[in-house]
Amino acid sequence: MLFRSALPGRHAPPPLPWHLRSLPVCATTELELERWLAAGAAGLPRAVLARRQRFGRGQRGRTWLSPAGGAWISAALPWPQDPALAASPGLAAAVGLALELEELGLAVQLKWPNDLLLNGRKIAGLLPRLRLRGGRVRWAQVGVGLNGRHRLPCGAAAVALPAPSLVARVLRGLEWAVAHASEREVVRRAAEQRLGLPLPPLWQDGLPWQVEGLAADGGLRLRHGSRSLTLHRQF
Repeated sequence: MLFRSALPGRHAPPPLPWHLRSLPVCATTELELERWLAAGAAGLPRAVLARRQRFGRGQRGRTWLSPAGGAWISAALPWPQDPALAASPGLAAAVGLALELEELGLAVQLKWPNDLLLNGRKIAGLLPRLRLRGGRVRWAQVGVGLNGRHRLPCGAAAVALPAPSLVARVLRGLEWAVAHASEREVVRRAAEQRLGLPLPPLWQDGLPWQVEGLAADGGLRLRHGSRSLTLHRQF
């Protein structure tokens, strides 16, 4: 199915010709997207949407509760081929989605590396990665879970909109990410503004490190006295 998103917004880039697959239920949208990509055929961007997931996955394989009422999406996005010049897909997608939520009057913050918070409660999670071949980027792959009108786990927040509206917001956020995929510094600054600095010290290797900000590749910049460190998370 070919789809062009249509939501207003001053920050909104031109809509993309999405190829979508919508499923009533699946194990995970990530798995369904992988199968679709392996089969070839449709171009980019493409995304798999599910009304609900039975085994949604988050960072480090953690379970992501994903019943009907939220937006559960995995997308493959066109991205600059040189990974050294491309923006972090995780930061870009987080900023794009944050902009969409801010249009609704929600003051969200980025919890590094891959969560969006509202009043300290998790409202969305992202699972980003770059798919490479021979050191060149083939596409960026981003899984997004956005809480909506469903029963929430403890410590979570939600957007009080129907699922189709949430999906449209997520797709628009991903379009922002694609439009700024080659603007590493623009993406980094926008993400860093939503970190809510200063943050309390982060303990690493037995030492308290002060969070200084974000690196262009999506890493978290830390400092302990004269020592500096950039922390990365693998998805």
